[in-house]
Amino acid sequence: MQRNLQALSNQSFDLLVLGGGIQGACVAWEATLRGLSVALIDKSDFGAATSANSLKIIHGGLRYLQTADFRRMRQSIRERQTLMRIAPHLVHPLPILVPTYGHGLKGKEAMVVALKLNDLISCDRNQHLSDPQKHIPPGRVLSRQWCQQQVPEITTQGLTGAATFHDAQVYNSERLTLAFIQSAVQQGATVANYVKATDFLQTGDRIQGIVAQDAFTHESFDVRAKAVINTSGPWLNQVLARLPKPPSTQAFAKAWNVVLRRPLLKTPYAIALQSLPEGMGTQKTQQKSRMLFVAPWRGTSMIGTLYSVCDESPDSWHVDEAEIQSLLRQINQAYRPAQLTREDVAFVHGGLLPQIGLSSSGEPRLAKRYCIRDHAAEGYGGLLSVTGVKYTTSRDVAQKVVDYLFRTWEQTPPPSRSASTTLVGGSIENIEDFIQQILEQDHSQLNPSEVRHLVYNYGCVYSDIFRGQSADSTQAIVAQVRHAVQTEMAQTLKDVIFRRTDLGSAGVPSDAMIRLCGETMAQELGWSYAQTQAEIEGLMSGDKTSSRDVVTV
Repeated sequence: MQRNLQALSNQSFDLLVLGGGIQGACVAWEATLRGLSVALIDKSDFGAATSANSLKIIHGGLRYLQTADFRRMRQSIRERQTLMRIAPHLVHPLPILVPTYGHGLKGKEAMVVALKLNDLISCDRNQHLSDPQKHIPPGRVLSRQWCQQQVPEITTQGLTGAATFHDAQVYNSERLTLAFIQSAVQQGATVANYVKATDFLQTGDRIQGIVAQDAFTHESFDVRAKAVINTSGPWLNQVLARLPKPPSTQAFAKAWNVVLRRPLLKTPYAIALQSLPEGMGTQKTQQKSRMLFVAPWRGTSMIGTLYSVCDESPDSWHVDEAEIQSLLRQINQAYRPAQLTREDVAFVHGGLLPQIGLSSSGEPRLAKRYCIRDHAAEGYGGLLSVTGVKYTTSRDVAQKVVDYLFRTWEQTPPPSRSASTTLVGGSIENIEDFIQQILEQDHSQLNPSEVRHLVYNYGCVYSDIFRGQSADSTQAIVAQVRHAVQTEMAQTLKDVIFRRTDLGSAGVPSDAMIRLCGETMAQELGWSYAQTQAEIEGLMSGDKTSSRDVVTV
């Protein structure tokens, strides 16, 4: 995967995708599989914004039982299954525990009914998953004593036990987004990061492409296409503002999580805890409590998610200290043994999600459904804007987008193959057998946990990194950096630390590791001493607990 801007300007494409987050990546993959010529650009790096900032959970939609939204539930279950099938190295089952209290809606009896319904609605959840490691077991309701063993010192007043069920977790969401893009490239797509759309090309009432600008040279060039799909996420309004008469804007809300320096709970389960929103009296607790999740992550814990209104530009917004402290206070209230302080926070994830209004308490109401907006009615034929609401269902939304696109051309959409075609690295029938075979045959100096880490990140193509050479831990890091630059379009040190490797998945790594990666990139890209130092010091001197690309907030 090479960054070739001349290839973008030398031909006219069937489809140009603006934005390389998970939604744009899935649209590009879907469209190339249907035989379309596709270009994709991103003003920053692929998957650098909201797609990288989440609890990494692929939800099966259990919570939709509350509103009897069985359609969305089935969609989520199907897409969870699909992701485990097409990217088996990156998506794995995750057990979840919900403590039960009393005998009402949060009690054992209600959870028994919910889990039975969930199992019924997802009765085919393990079909087409040949690997037993991917199988989702039935939900269970367990004893109060068992719950206390898993969540020591949990509030016991009214505690009756715990309900357990499974969703899935993405081992590296940045690499999953990248895998969709790499797969599209292998199918013929032309992609480039750090390319910004500065204007639209329009003839009459039709959009025929965009004027693009290289972020590094600032040179401009045209990219022409029969259709343009705006999947720029929080930048959707900025992109549409380039039109002569911009359409109405989409509001966005802040969402944030924190990664701790220590595990809050030593359990393989993600724990759902009820928190009382700040400033509320105990009388309203039963109606207004919020669910927070404590998910296992890289040997520590990730906690979230909270939301607030965002009135700032997507280029300048940030999660402020008050918002971080609010999340810490709420988890401390939900689980009093936590006693978390700001010093416990290793990393802050933040992203922007579509907002449809405000609740009576002034909190943002998030959009529940994706939106495909055809701008032909506004005088801009050939231009679509797409907003997704969940990482989990991005592939399904992309399928619907490409179906719609063909219909606008008055053509019958070719069948979709994206739900059954494995992504780059995903040709693994049994993940545990695959790893065991490597351990038996590999004579490198890597330990089993390092081998597993490499397979979970790169899948069956992990050996491409080493090109037949053995490696120790340090050499493995250097090899990954070189691989990222040579074949994965990494342009900056942040790209490597936070989106090509998982060195920064739980916080900014040590200064020594930053320097090693920076100097390796400098050799590959021919950086000057000044540029090398600027890249290295830009990470070393930043706020090392924040993740707005990824350390400057």
